Amino acid sequence: MFRISPAPLDPAALLRALTDARAGACVTFEGWVRNRNEGQPVLSLEYEAYIPLAVTEGDKILAEARAKFSLLGAVCVHRIGHLALGDLAVWVGVTAEHRGAAFDACRYVIDEAKARLPIWKKEHYASGATAWINCATRGEHGSPDAPPPA
Repeated sequence: MFRISPAPLDPAALLRALTDARAGACVTFEGWVRNRNEGQPVLSLEYEAYIPLAVTEGDKILAEARAKFSLLGAVCVHRIGHLALGDLAVWVGVTAEHRGAAFDACRYVIDEAKARLPIWKKEHYASGATAWINCATRGEHGSPDAPPPA
């Protein structure tokens, strides 16, 4: 299950959705809004997404992970909207019979989501400046105040 959510995420409820007596391992990842990026103090973030394509591609990523790592379950939910420091921005959870597959699959899902999903992040800095961040390149700044790609 892949979702985009404008509402805060509930990790306990997401984890319950993965409960499976066949599973020997569950690995989760939580991405939080942090207060610095590339040396600049960050006050908050905004996420925007092209939801129809993000959901379609997110479901593909989870299907690929299920097949590649023999997963029993896989969930990924990404927030959109204005998020404060410490807010949960993305949650990934996977279950498998064995821990190695679960660890590898969880990393695969978050890496592929960051590289392939049409989700854009705008950082708000303490200086008053803002910048759209190119998530696909994992940390390289886009041009300040540039809109997300169409």
